[in-house]
Amino acid sequence: MRKILSIVYVTILTFSMTAKAQKNTEKNAPRIIILATGGTIAGSGESATKAAYTAGKVPIDDLLNAVPDIHKYGKISGEQIAQIGSQDMNVATWLKLSKRINQIFKENLADAVVVTHGTDTQGETAYFLDLTVNSEKPVVLVGAMRPSTAMSQDGNRNLLDAVMVAANPKSQGKGVIVAMDEKVFDARDVTKTSTTNLETFKSTNFGPIGLIYDGKVSYYYQSLRNPSKKFDVSKVNELPKVEIVYGYADASPETVSNLATIPGLKGLVYAGMGNGNFGEPVGKALSDIAKKGVLVCRSARANSGRITLENEVNDAELGFVVADDLNPQKARVLLMLSLTETADRAKIQQNFFEY
Repeated sequence: MRKILSIVYVTILTFSMTAKAQKNTEKNAPRIIILATGGTIAGSGESATKAAYTAGKVPIDDLLNAVPDIHKYGKISGEQIAQIGSQDMNVATWLKLSKRINQIFKENLADAVVVTHGTDTQGETAYFLDLTVNSEKPVVLVGAMRPSTAMSQDGNRNLLDAVMVAANPKSQGKGVIVAMDEKVFDARDVTKTSTTNLETFKSTNFGPIGLIYDGKVSYYYQSLRNPSKKFDVSKVNELPKVEIVYGYADASPETVSNLATIPGLKGLVYAGMGNGNFGEPVGKALSDIAKKGVLVCRSARANSGRITLENEVNDAELGFVVADDLNPQKARVLLMLSLTETADRAKIQQNFFEY
């Protein structure tokens, strides 16, 4: 009898300790808010084997319900910020996202934020948030290359991985990051490199900063381009207008000069050949538009490398700045934000070397 009572006591004690440990685990679990914007990860198609689909159709609650294991990694909640394909991403949504994330962290509503996003402009959004979210807490962007209705869709796995990254204490202080295809990328360096392949996201200059596998996140290095000063967009409702023009052999200078007629144009990113180069007629058109007060930034149409200042082009004389190793679309993001604070060429050039 005494033996039976002892067994019962041990069983009750074990159950009590397990329940207490589980309660403590739940109490200490990170609070993660998922902000949904649409994209392929929320896409739906009529066929599981055909490529055609409509982006952004699946609401955030349905995305979360499709990945029940996601709740093992934290206290998860979702908000629908937008329901668009990322080809329709715009400055207004960028500002809305940034302000909401800053509010979440300022009011201590979450320990990390995950943003679901379409892949077409995911790199630009990540970099914009990296420059405007003022917190050491993790912000992780995630998407998918196949819609949720596809036979071998990648969205569920990517979303689970993104939550793992957000919940990982080592993700603190790394700035905004992108989790895709079992890899972790720095927001500044990552870009989409293929139109349809699953393994489309790459950092062509430096590679991923970490890997995700078997429920574990391993980091290997961290970008030094993570300045403590962020751009304050709390009272900003629109950004200065900046356009991109593409360089190519025997390009017509009118492709540049016609942009000068755009009302309110403040900046122009030139995606040049090689080291941001241009033919003589285009160079003159770029110089002319710079003299009219439009800040011209030289970048490259190549997939990697950096643009060198005052090397093949007399940038100071022409009034240009260089993008360093930012691709044209990310150079546009930094130029827009820089122009919210200053029009001084030297200060903006310094931004490109620091951010």
